[in-house]
Amino acid sequence: MIRKLIPIALPVLALVGGAFGGDMLRAPADPAAHDAAAADDHAATADDHATAPDDHAAASDDHGGGEDHAAAGEDGWFTFPTQFFVPLVRQGDMGDLMIITLTLQTDGASLEALRKKEHALRDALLRQLLIHANTGGFDGNFTADRNLVVLRQELAKAATGVTDLPIKAVLIEDIARQQG
Repeated sequence: MIRKLIPIALPVLALVGGAFGGDMLRAPADPAAHDAAAADDHAATADDHATAPDDHAAASDDHGGGEDHAAAGEDGWFTFPTQFFVPLVRQGDMGDLMIITLTLQTDGASLEALRKKEHALRDALLRQLLIHANTGGFDGNFTADRNLVVLRQELAKAATGVTDLPIKAVLIEDIARQQG
């Protein structure tokens, strides 16, 4: 009985330990100082735009669609701070492990609200990845374009199922199979 639990428990413990360690490395030492620095950067950017009207006129003369157009309809990108680990279980044994890095594309205005929904989104996406794995989605040539299109659609549906925020696309930044 214990021999069957160890191959499943070890990757789960490694995942939890890695997520905890990554979160500790990612967190700023002083959150108040981090917020103040971000506010200063935002204020400096606003001052640059307010004091340089000639730059806006020059940008509007640019027929290539300058930065002003991008800033007005700018996309936001939310990359999950840790990877998704998906065990591939066959006949009761975990043989391989899929390691996937995901990013969600949204509009810039919804980015902070999307960050607040990270845990619910991670749960929904991991649930969908497990379903995909259990139905054979990672068997064979899982990197074929038609297979990745199906996976992206499934993940987008799962993400939009837990939030009403606009999610334009699910990007698969990294995908690898680790042999067990």
